[in-house]
Amino acid sequence: MELSIFTGSTEFIAIISISIFMAISPGPDFFMVTRNSIVYNRTSGIYSAIGVSLAIWLHVAYSIAGLAIIISKSIFLFSIIKYIGAAYLIFIGFKTIISKSNFNKEAINKQKNKELSKFNSFKNGFITNALNPKATIFFLSIFTQIVNVDTPLLIQVIYGAIISIVHFIWFSSVAYFFSHPVILNKFQRYQKKIEMFVGAALILFGIKVAFTKSS
Repeated sequence: MELSIFTGSTEFIAIISISIFMAISPGPDFFMVTRNSIVYNRTSGIYSAIGVSLAIWLHVAYSIAGLAIIISKSIFLFSIIKYIGAAYLIFIGFKTIISKSNFNKEAINKQKNKELSKFNSFKNGFITNALNPKATIFFLSIFTQIVNVDTPLLIQVIYGAIISIVHFIWFSSVAYFFSHPVILNKFQRYQKKIEMFVGAALILFGIKVAFTKSS
């Protein structure tokens, strides 16, 4: 009994630690949320964060069901996921780079009033995370190497909730930070350069995703 409690505590600490590491590590999710927060507004960034955090449940579901192993071992399935994900990131990155930005005050106010719908913002975050093959590998590692096979289903679901909540807190904070008026005013002078940098980062991550290996 004592050993079981100790094992459970170790799992819990490991899950929280890995969740934080996964969330704060710069990746496609970070740049997608940042992009929508800067180019559009805070609401867009927050809904993108919600999309990321809910996509986590997709990974949790197939990992608990044991499908993560099948996906990682199937070259065909893994390739479909990574190439669609890579194409999506490259498309959004290219779209960000070619977007027009003007620096006069009237144009900037118009830009800030321009909105990406809540659904499209959510979709950006969800698809970016859901089609990231590295997330598949991450969750495969978590649910095969860290979570004990005897861990109850309810506890595994709680672990999934922890990972999802950590991601939402982090990316909501990212959205809040990059959409703050003080930060936007600082970025205003270099708006187009920043958008090009974020777009280029998304393209590079898309290329990196395309070359991700399942093992």
